[in-house]
Order: sequence, then structure tokens, then C-alpha cells
Amino acid sequence: MSESREHRIGLLLGAEEDWPQAFEAVLRRVGPVVTSDGVTHTFTSERLSIEPFDLMAPVRSDLVIDRLAHWYYHPREWLKKAALVNGTYLLNSPFTFQSMEKHSAYCAMLRLGLNVPRTVLVPYKHPVDNVRWAYTAGKYNLPFDLPSIAADLGYPLYMKPFDGGGWRGVSRIENEAELQRAYDESGGMLMHLQATVPYESFARALSIGPETMVMDFRPDKPMHSRYAVSHDFLSPVAGSRTAAISRIVNAFFGWEFNSAEMLVQGDEVYPIDYANACPDVAVTSLHYYFPWAIRALVRWSVYALVTERKVKADLQTERYFAIADDPSLDMDAKLAAYLRLADEQFETERYWQWCDTHLPHLDQQVLEWVTSTDFDRLLKETVKANYQLTEQHAFLDHFHGLVDLWVIDESARLRE
Repeated sequence: MSESREHRIGLLLGAEEDWPQAFEAVLRRVGPVVTSDGVTHTFTSERLSIEPFDLMAPVRSDLVIDRLAHWYYHPREWLKKAALVNGTYLLNSPFTFQSMEKHSAYCAMLRLGLNVPRTVLVPYKHPVDNVRWAYTAGKYNLPFDLPSIAADLGYPLYMKPFDGGGWRGVSRIENEAELQRAYDESGGMLMHLQATVPYESFARALSIGPETMVMDFRPDKPMHSRYAVSHDFLSPVAGSRTAAISRIVNAFFGWEFNSAEMLVQGDEVYPIDYANACPDVAVTSLHYYFPWAIRALVRWSVYALVTERKVKADLQTERYFAIADDPSLDMDAKLAAYLRLADEQFETERYWQWCDTHLPHLDQQVLEWVTSTDFDRLLKETVKANYQLTEQHAFLDHFHGLVDLWVIDESARLRE
């Protein structure tokens, strides 16, 4: 009698409804996966609730996709318990959330020699809410000249919170008056000043496991128009570098679901934001790229479960530092060496071979779902939830047009 195993994927969610429904629909289309040992694997998902938990209680989910713990600490602590006590597989480790603050990620990538724009951390504008503040600040906080720091970095520059957070508190600073106003308004936020660099393109790379999509991002546009459908907006060298940097960042910190933002000038790539505990996967922003993102998320989750992939608690960062300190390597050689470590971390070659063997039907299944009435319902519900009644018809046409373009391109790819 053949053995069967059911794998349950837990979704730890906030206010999102579109991509969870898409994930659930595509996961149902995976069907049973029969491995070479004769075991039949099936997959279900559940939306996790938040409640008191015993530190020794069992966990039903074998794998958890977390979209909540970057701001909600109770589920973050549950994730830590699930990983340590129960061995639950997590796509993003709750133990490296400190690195999800931009400051830690900047420091790490500077250590690897990447072209992070020059950045200065300045003290709080308002005192820390702690009874020890006055004594400590009076004795140890040195006075500083904010305009001189900014002048040394050069205008224009950016002021932004050290821990990021959905463009919260980000200001482009053109002169000393704007500098002082932005700092005064920063209040209790700890801020970076970051130099600008000339750039032609703003690239956003979304990486899920070993899969990466580099997208032409227009941050000055409204959300529905920020991701341009532009396949060749970067040179081959810059495109390769942006994809590599995105996966290298993830492998370095042990993340498997993250996006990275980079400024690109010619072949030069400048990472400016690459720590997103909750990367954007909404259909109303990704539109054309939404089916790819959901397929990659399902595919990596299924692969991790069936192959019994283990998360490495030891990040082994010294391997990266050894490459960074090798004087015989230029930047491209270092990127190639970092990428080999990333491919080892994500089992890239094994992953694609496994998918070719066990999930050859998934591309067609995703295409069929995106052209189904179920996806049409999802898109209509999402547009209705996000836009005013007078705007809904126009936005529905807008997103349908972009997704239909993906259908045309994907259909052509599958016929090749």
C-alpha cells in the first residue's frame, strides 16, 4: 500500500485578500505530487488565527508564509516558537527581523562591497521616552551640525527612517530649509541621510526562493502604475547584476520572500532598499507580474515541503566576508562568487530539476486559472475594495488589459 502525506501551509495575514485567494486557488491546482519513493503528497492551506499559545503546543502547519509579524509582535513570537520548538518551515526567519531594518541591511551590503549610496545616521529629533534620557544625553550626546552633514553628502539627498516602512517619512531634500523642516517633522523617528546618485532606471526585484523578477518601477506614479511592463529596460549586464543582488541579499540573511530596490545608471547598480518583510504582491499593483509571483510562491512552498528542506539557522556570513576581502576579485567576480553561495542556499539547480519532474503542469494550470471566471471575480472584488465607485470601471479595464497582456505572452512562451 502506497504512503500518502498531507502538507498544510499556514497563511499569517493582515489586511490582504487578493493574493491569499490566488495562492489558495493555485495550490488547489497543484494536485497530488508522487515522488520517486512512491509517496503521494497533497497540499492544503489555512489562514492562521491569533490566540494565546502554550510554548509546547503542537503546530498544525508544516510551512508558514508570514505577512504580519513585521509589525505585530504576538505572531512574531509564535513564529519563533514554531521554528524552534516544532521545526515549522518559515519563508522569512523571525530571528533576522532586525536586518529587515534598512540600517542593518545597508551595513551588511556595504561589507560585501556593493554600491550603497553614502549614508549617515543622525540622532533623534525628539528625546527618547526613557527616564535615563536626560542624564545620558547631557553627558554623552555630542552636539552636531546637521546642515554641515547634509552639505558634505550634497544636495539633493534623502531623509528616511532607519527601519523603513512603506515609504513612511521619506523626504527628498533640495536645500537647507527643507532639511531642517524634514528633521523637525521626524519627531521620534531615527533617520538616515542618504546621498543621491544619478540614475536612468529604478529597478525593483522580487525574489521568491531561487526565482527573481526584475521590474521597471516608477515610484513617482500612483500605485496602479508603478510597475511598468518593460522587459528590456536594463542592459544585459545591469539586469544580471540586479537579479543577482536581490538573491544574494536574501541568501545572506536567510530570507526567501523579499523585494529589493536599486537605482541603475548604465551598467552600474546602486542598492537603496532591500529589506522588505512584507513585499508587495497585490494584484492591483503587480497586475502583469501577479500570476508569476503567485506561481513562484506556490512552487517554492510545495518544493520546500516535499523535499523536506531545512532552514539553516547559522547564516555562515563569514563565507561572504571571505569573498569580500579577496583582493584578487573585482566586483563582478565577487558578485559571481556571492551568487554561487546564494544558489547553494536556494538549491537552485535541484529546484528547477525537481519542478520539471513534479510540477510540469503548473504553468498551464496557472494560465487556465488566470483566464477563468474565478480570477475575474477576484479582480473585480479587489478593485471594488480599493477604488471609488466612479473609478472602478476604468481600473477594472486597466488591470484586465495588463493581465491579458501576460496571458498573451505566457501562452506564446508555452507554445515554444
